Amino acid sequence: MFCLVKRVCEIPPRVLQFKMCRRRDLNTNLSYTVLRHCWMKSLPVFSSTSFRRSSTQASKDAVDLSKFPVDRIRNFCIIAHIDHGKSTLADRLLEMTGAIAKNEKNKQVLDKLQVERERGITVKAQTASLFYSHEGQEYLLNLIDTPGHVDFSYEVSRSLSACQGVLLIVDANQGIQAQTVANFYLAFEAQLAIIPVINKIDLKNADPERVESQIVKVFDIPGEECIRISAKLGTNVEKVLQAVVERIPPPVGSVDEPFKALVFDSNFDHYRGVVANIAVFGGRVKKGDKITSAYLGKTYEVNELGLLRPDEHPTQKLFSGQVGYVIAGMKDVKEAQIGDTLYLQDHPVEALPGFKPAKAMVFAGMYPMDQSEYPGLRSAIERLTLNDSSVAVQRDSSLALGAGWRLGFLGLLHMEVFNQRLEQEYNASVIVTAPTVPYKAVLSSAKLIKEHGSEEITIVNPAQFPEKSVVSEYLEPMVLGTILAPDIYTGKIMGLCMNRRAVQKNIVYIDDQRVMMKFLFPLNEVVVDFYDLLKSLSSGYASFDYENAGYQAADLIRMDILLNGRPVEELTTIVHRSRGYSSGKSMCERLKDTIPRQMFEIAVQAAIGNKVIARETIKAYRKNVLAKCYGGDITRKMKLLKKQAEGKKKMRRIGNVDVPKDVFINVLKTKEK
Repeated sequence: MFCLVKRVCEIPPRVLQFKMCRRRDLNTNLSYTVLRHCWMKSLPVFSSTSFRRSSTQASKDAVDLSKFPVDRIRNFCIIAHIDHGKSTLADRLLEMTGAIAKNEKNKQVLDKLQVERERGITVKAQTASLFYSHEGQEYLLNLIDTPGHVDFSYEVSRSLSACQGVLLIVDANQGIQAQTVANFYLAFEAQLAIIPVINKIDLKNADPERVESQIVKVFDIPGEECIRISAKLGTNVEKVLQAVVERIPPPVGSVDEPFKALVFDSNFDHYRGVVANIAVFGGRVKKGDKITSAYLGKTYEVNELGLLRPDEHPTQKLFSGQVGYVIAGMKDVKEAQIGDTLYLQDHPVEALPGFKPAKAMVFAGMYPMDQSEYPGLRSAIERLTLNDSSVAVQRDSSLALGAGWRLGFLGLLHMEVFNQRLEQEYNASVIVTAPTVPYKAVLSSAKLIKEHGSEEITIVNPAQFPEKSVVSEYLEPMVLGTILAPDIYTGKIMGLCMNRRAVQKNIVYIDDQRVMMKFLFPLNEVVVDFYDLLKSLSSGYASFDYENAGYQAADLIRMDILLNGRPVEELTTIVHRSRGYSSGKSMCERLKDTIPRQMFEIAVQAAIGNKVIARETIKAYRKNVLAKCYGGDITRKMKLLKKQAEGKKKMRRIGNVDVPKDVFINVLKTKEK
């Protein structure tokens, strides 16, 4: 019986409730014991009668969404630079509309991941439906809180497709930052209504007048449209809700049209399958309807649908203009393709435009600490990528590290967050190799062109970089970077950018103290440590954002790292020829400082082709073999020294060099003088 009780307590509450309703063959005493034990554990267990009663009550309490016609619906996002107060404002809006109870502990309510709360950033866009009364009418406001970091701009662009307007938050102390500009243009290109909100006016050094003039100059938005608030204290937040109703247009569509919905996000629940977040662009859908995916052509039955407030709130129907979730028995998140169109089985419609697929900007190898952990890590990566469709995954293998994967990320922070979630949510410990960017090569060999099926190939693993003899041209990815900083740091920042092979495109003063600079960068020059160095040079005041700018021809070479003459595939990098020597010397110096000393000497070399361009030596631990020799025959001492030298030489020949797992990223970070 103990085993049965233990198994029952390990079952999630929702599943336990379902199982207990159907176990009519349980012995009375046994079921009483099980129920009592579950009650002691505070698990919600019901009899079949009470379960039916609670289900009926839930259906009665479901909100009737038919009373919200399209003209009383507003869909909007909150966008801003990182740490400008998006999540705090979302907390106040949830409180003021009654979605959550007022509580001093309400901080980052929509940030549900542990990594989001620890880092204080938003990683995943979250949706919440609010009910708000304005001038005697009740409105349905669908809010989407989006990330602020450049690595997660794909989340922002997806969320904007489900909205008709945005709240553009600007810090009253820091003013317009790089990601503020990037997010503004995302919303502007999508032709959305933009409501500028100046936040944190309660701060001692806040200067809302200066920030308002920046908004007028950079975005050409009239100053009287700016709303000054303090999201932390709740000051003027009511005006934000009023502006959402008055300035953001209602969605376009009618309930009389055929049902048509856009899938703008999805996640995977191991008990219910895929939970798809949808924006309804026409018609209506109800529980039990047969819906079809335009992407795969598969048909599903709607098991559950509803609103997020911010937790799931089931309803009977969803109507045109509304944003909610739908569960239809999809077993794989790939079935809920981001940007897919859903429609009723009997009423096919033309597919909505959807989104461009996420383009990985950074690639890194990921391997288990021990090959025996491979199956567990494979399962963890599969589960995590189900909830993050922007991660590209392909299998890889290494002579030194064994079987693993080559993963593609949107940026370095995205990679760090993914690795942290693996450790926290799945207790997985991994080795992550040095991040690289995707290069391209135009092949000149007819044999290779036939083998690859294309004249142009993409290289995501430096170990597979083709020789110059079979290539007519190498291409490297470029990005257009935007830097905002106080003008006193302009000289230092320009020096840093020029050292990273940047080409200046534009420079504009947004007020009498701040300057906005645009540079064209090679992506590999900014992806690892550029942002850290920029913050250091500007005392933390500069902000940086970049966007894809295509590919450009470059003179690239492959640089190998040798440890005691043996190439280490995981440390192979692709560099520009002009930076070959400096990069090789820097990597050798960092490896010397990072790799622990062994019982034998280690030669660390950087080589281009067959030519060694830099070398460092890690000295061996030494033992004084002459410590006990007091005088005596000199030949005895010579024999001891010779024996020691032979032993060290043999150890060096057959010994394995232990490389710490953090070396693969640290060696790429260069010291700027």
